[in-house]
Amino acid sequence: MVIGQWTCSMRLLCLDLGNTHTHFGVVGPAGADVMGEVPTAAIDEPATGFGRRLTRLVADQPAPVGVAFCSVVPAATPRLRQVLATALPGLPVFQLTAACELGVPITYPRPTEIGQDRLANAAGARSLATGAAVVIDLGTAVTFDIITGHGGYEGGIIAPGLAVMRAYLHERTAQLPLLDDSLALDGAIGRSTVEAMRIGMVVGFHGMIQALLDAVLAELAARGGPMPAVFATGGDAGRLLGRLRPPAQIVPDLTLRGLAVAWRLNFSPSK
Repeated sequence: MVIGQWTCSMRLLCLDLGNTHTHFGVVGPAGADVMGEVPTAAIDEPATGFGRRLTRLVADQPAPVGVAFCSVVPAATPRLRQVLATALPGLPVFQLTAACELGVPITYPRPTEIGQDRLANAAGARSLATGAAVVIDLGTAVTFDIITGHGGYEGGIIAPGLAVMRAYLHERTAQLPLLDDSLALDGAIGRSTVEAMRIGMVVGFHGMIQALLDAVLAELAARGGPMPAVFATGGDAGRLLGRLRPPAQIVPDLTLRGLAVAWRLNFSPSK
């Protein structure tokens, strides 16, 4: 059974449980109008975890009609469910999996291997673009998800994210420091170890993203297909603004939007 049309009064709590952070938002017809994040490792901490923030969030807003979430951290999933059961007792909870309807077919050979956040991204992209689309999600890992008009969700790419690169350089060398979050550059030639590392990170990271996108677009073009829409989301998506060709549309709440789409297509209180 499919839920009926989304109305202006309906609001859904959506959560993307990731390796480093759990992102959440209250999603309505126009997207997520209330967003935030908590460290996944502390999601069920009594004093600082998600439960307290969730209680305040619900108290300040109209009550959500349900909860939709995706998780790429299986060990943390039951902890999240317990937090939800305590903070929002009785509210229906839906977890996105490869067995769910996304609004786009999956032709990937092993659908259960696809991260649930990537499934949500595919659903979100299809809700914004009816044809082909490429989603670039820049989190702990960088993922590309490719949706075509003929094959639906066909597959993608997984690469290291900025935080992984930053940590790896420090952890696997004896003398390289751990860079802070500032990635501002004064030029392309480093005059200190920190400057040299930042240039390698920033220029190299953008170059990696562009090279991967070029390869995907070339393969799709070789098939004779139309130019896909390109969406970027995730914590580091803003760093791509104006740097990619073709430009990516930055959609910070794409994963949460996709969860709301999947909830509407799949959830029924009678199930």
